[in-house]
Amino acid sequence: MNRYLLALLALCSSGLVLAATAEVQPHAPGIESADYIWNEMDSEKLLALRAKVNLGNGKVAFEVCQGCHRANALGREDGSYPRLAAQHDTVLIKQMSDIRAGRRDNPKMYPFVNEHVIEAQEIADIAGYLQSLPSPASNGKGPGADLETGKTIYEKRCVSCHEKNGSGSAEKLYPRVNGQHFAYLLRQNIDIRDGVRRNSNPKMVRVIRQYSDEELKAVADYMSRLPPPTVATAPAATKMQKAPAGAR
Repeated sequence: MNRYLLALLALCSSGLVLAATAEVQPHAPGIESADYIWNEMDSEKLLALRAKVNLGNGKVAFEVCQGCHRANALGREDGSYPRLAAQHDTVLIKQMSDIRAGRRDNPKMYPFVNEHVIEAQEIADIAGYLQSLPSPASNGKGPGADLETGKTIYEKRCVSCHEKNGSGSAEKLYPRVNGQHFAYLLRQNIDIRDGVRRNSNPKMVRVIRQYSDEELKAVADYMSRLPPPTVATAPAATKMQKAPAGAR
């Protein structure tokens, strides 16, 4: 059993989980700040991106996370928790690092990625394990009411980053959107547009700012129907010997 799981089990057995979840998450400059740098490469993030991944350790560590993210990392169709299976490990490392640093607000998850609980190597192990998992086509879909509008917007405004098939880019840290739950996609679209998700890519904020809730709903609906990957891919983070494209 690895150190991460032991630490979380110790918190549970000692009754400290409730106290830990009340811990105040740090606050770093986000999209609202003139000092914000998207995908800023701090030393810990670089360590995780360059770490040699141990999938076995990642699998064990993820046991702590299954209560929210579900077995096999399939998340919840209501959008409360995303599907993490088959997501690029680089993207997952970025998101965990941003929560840890206070660039993405998530007080519920913060205690589980707190620097006192988990190290960069363990972040890399978990992310690599999640990327190796299959993503079946059972994700939550939208109502299907305006797929043509969704397709038009997606192909015009989203393909340049997220690719036509929704596969994103591991190298550029653009998330995979195919196979993701509709409700989660919609919530993130709205939060990015409205500045709620503070670790957003400014480029995406500029693109998405013009769209109404109904238009974003149509795009999320279309994305949720893009077929997920049929073959799991090996971790990509360890291939990075320099900062990813777009990083500063």
